[in-house]
Amino acid sequence: MAGQGLIRNTLVVSAMTLLSRILGFARDLILARVFGAGGDMDAFFVAFKIPNFLRRLFAEGAFSLAFVPVLGEYRTQREHDEVRELVRRVAGTLAGILALVSLVGVFASPLIVSIFAPGFIDEPAKFDLTAQMLRITFSYILFISLVAFASGILNTYGKFALPAFAPVLLNIVMISAAWWAAPMFEVPVMALAWAVAVAGVVQLLIMFPALRRLNLLDWPRWGWRHEGVQRILKLMGPAILGSSVAQINLLLDTIIASFLVTGSVSWLYYSDRMVEFPLGVFGIALSTVILPSLSRSHAEADPARFQRLLDQSLRWVVLLGVPAALGLLLLSGPIMVALFQYDEFAAHDARMAALSLMALTTGLPAFILIKVLAPAFYARQDTRTPVRIAIIAMISNMGLNLLFVLPMLYFQIEGPHAGLALATSASAWLNAGLLYRHLRVTGVYAPQSGWGRVLLRVLLGSLLMTALLWFGVKDFAIWVERDSTERLLRLAVWIGIAGVAYLGTLQLLGQNLHALWQRPDKVDPEQ
Repeated sequence: MAGQGLIRNTLVVSAMTLLSRILGFARDLILARVFGAGGDMDAFFVAFKIPNFLRRLFAEGAFSLAFVPVLGEYRTQREHDEVRELVRRVAGTLAGILALVSLVGVFASPLIVSIFAPGFIDEPAKFDLTAQMLRITFSYILFISLVAFASGILNTYGKFALPAFAPVLLNIVMISAAWWAAPMFEVPVMALAWAVAVAGVVQLLIMFPALRRLNLLDWPRWGWRHEGVQRILKLMGPAILGSSVAQINLLLDTIIASFLVTGSVSWLYYSDRMVEFPLGVFGIALSTVILPSLSRSHAEADPARFQRLLDQSLRWVVLLGVPAALGLLLLSGPIMVALFQYDEFAAHDARMAALSLMALTTGLPAFILIKVLAPAFYARQDTRTPVRIAIIAMISNMGLNLLFVLPMLYFQIEGPHAGLALATSASAWLNAGLLYRHLRVTGVYAPQSGWGRVLLRVLLGSLLMTALLWFGVKDFAIWVERDSTERLLRLAVWIGIAGVAYLGTLQLLGQNLHALWQRPDKVDPEQ
């Protein structure tokens, strides 16, 4: 039942993530309408991005990748009391370290802003506002890391819905702050900083009942010398470097964007949010589910099942990731206009955000591939290989940033911030390609039969979808002239047409989409 469980759990996570992304759209729409894309929002996005970077680096990144395989091994091979002791020791150690990190962040906020947004130094008002908000948002790293810790436990025990639902609360709190609380503040955008801190506490509190039902809720204890904690820490070292690459690349983009025209940070944020929708609904959901499944296959010494799970996941990436990227690319302008171009968010802002969205979507399949390929290493407790590959990709991204952005600045080409997005996409393809190559060369993964037909069907379905959108979606100016209702209706119609054309073509060409739901050993590989 491995294949069914994988897809079923992925769908559970996807459904919860879809709800979060829909509310995220509502949140971003409200932020754009209330605050626009000016200096205050640039300040907030930096103040939010720094603790968010640490969250993805330590909590959802290195920590989860190191913790889940070790916890899975304890659950499979040891008594429950030993699992419980591991959990309380890890909780105490994690909370202690992150409390200290948060305290340092609060007192060193001006220095941190100087490092991550040096372009703000010449704008004292923007710099001071960023530092003030960072003092508030930095506590988020403590609470959300404990949320990730609790989520890792629940995922290991097959409880995926609640951890996937938790981000919904962040969106609800931020929407409430923007809509109702902001007018009460002397500087309205400060309401968003407080919303981030409050959301971290709320997300942690909802995890407690589920942990209690598993008999894994206990007072944390410091456990630096505990055998399981030491193993997690050793795995985290390389994993920090590996999982940090995408986040470091985004922060490098922020650093460079802080020197560009005002609004660049915000334009990159909104385009990144659009890419995060399919990446979160599908890529991160699949990654969340596949890591415990692969870890269990490795612990049970079942390489055949390991390969089947990985192969099934990669087919999902190709079948859904490719059309998602093409759709975002061709609809980038209409999406930005229909969702954000209201009130304080001008048509120029929508056009600039669309440019960076187009650049980012070229890397969407690679972003998803990394989410699937990297767990194949971490599940086998191999953290060194993806780190070496990630460092190569990170260095490449640095060089590509300069290669793309500097000529655009020199020749005064519109939208140099889009060069940053394009560099991120290119380095992601390098990362994904090297991960895949290593799995093939070492024999950890070998493609199952039937890939040729899958790729041909995806190609033909994508060509039809592209042709329809290319000739049917008109140019950017026409979308700007439409009212909000017409924009949203037309966008929904074209998304529906594209989806029906693509999936219909796959089905007509014999791609049995239902086969992906079945057990891997029961699936006809030619389907």
